[in-house]
Amino acid sequence: MSKGVQFLMKKNKIDVIMGTGKLKPGKKVEVTAADGTKSTYEASHVILATGARSRELPNLKQDGKKVFGYREAMNLPKQPASLVVVGSGAIGVEFAYFYNAMGTKVTIVEFMPNIVPVEDEEVSKQLLKSFKKSGIEIMTESTVEGVDTSGALCKVSIKNKKGELVTVEAEAVLSAVGITPNIENIGLEDVGIITDKGRVVVNDFYQTNMPGIYAIGDIVKGQALAHVASAEAIICVEKIAGHHPEPLDYNNIPGCTYCSPEIASVGYTEKAAKEAGYEIKVGKFPFSASGKASAAGAKDGFVKLIFDAKYGEFLGAHMIGMNVTEMIAEVVVARKLETTGHEIIKSVHPHPTMSEAIMEAAAAAYGEVIHL
Repeated sequence: MSKGVQFLMKKNKIDVIMGTGKLKPGKKVEVTAADGTKSTYEASHVILATGARSRELPNLKQDGKKVFGYREAMNLPKQPASLVVVGSGAIGVEFAYFYNAMGTKVTIVEFMPNIVPVEDEEVSKQLLKSFKKSGIEIMTESTVEGVDTSGALCKVSIKNKKGELVTVEAEAVLSAVGITPNIENIGLEDVGIITDKGRVVVNDFYQTNMPGIYAIGDIVKGQALAHVASAEAIICVEKIAGHHPEPLDYNNIPGCTYCSPEIASVGYTEKAAKEAGYEIKVGKFPFSASGKASAAGAKDGFVKLIFDAKYGEFLGAHMIGMNVTEMIAEVVVARKLETTGHEIIKSVHPHPTMSEAIMEAAAAAYGEVIHL
């Protein structure tokens, strides 16, 4: 992937300057190279896109060897025989699935009552069932109190849901408790850029409070996702170029989790829709009733759609199962176009496919489902 980006830079004749950048007054950037030499560059427009790093908890310090974040988890020198994963968001469950599939004994520790806590509760329960079936041990409503790395094995002290302090031993610990934006030491204070809660404050077109300086990606408010950063960058550059881009709708951003079964979602969960005051219609279609899923041996999971009962507004979609990360784009487009449930029902979906479960779920919401 890195080489692919390098190729695109070269193809489009973009100069790439290796080093550490720092903002200076007057829309200047000072770059320190690996050998310590400094160079200063000036531009009409500067875009900050410094990304983020693994968040570190006070009682879970990372040494990069026995206790580490997601970057180290991608290229460990050897596979650990056992692993404790702290946190069960997308990053946590993806690595838990991967290492479990490779034969590592995995334990997940999650502070919240459900794993993948931002997802719809039914999705969380389905993933819990699938992970337990695959041999992953899961401790919800539990907190890591500390880690002793002095011995051959890490001794992880965990307060479980009963309030008991238990110790889990493992060769390694993955801290997957979120991210921290990289806004330190890049010169924000030197030029007077405003931040709020650790993120750079921007307008709808990613302009900071300082004219000519912009910020996108993990360092601004919004979902910390690659496709979000890409969309923000396009809007930002189009605005700089004098076009009139449409601001990004952060309520219609798809989220994907690449474990097995996969998870994909967009919009309101059932709980959030009710809390927002909507009277809702919910349709759910299990993959156990799908011919394509049955033929592929992937009957676990479902598609769940949520509609406003009064006006038919498409409020949210939640999927778990094989290839659902490939299916979510359909409902993102549908929500963008303000499609109703009946319009989805009347749109002919090919059979047999996984995607026809979307039409079936819409039909279930309105009592028109046939294949259940």
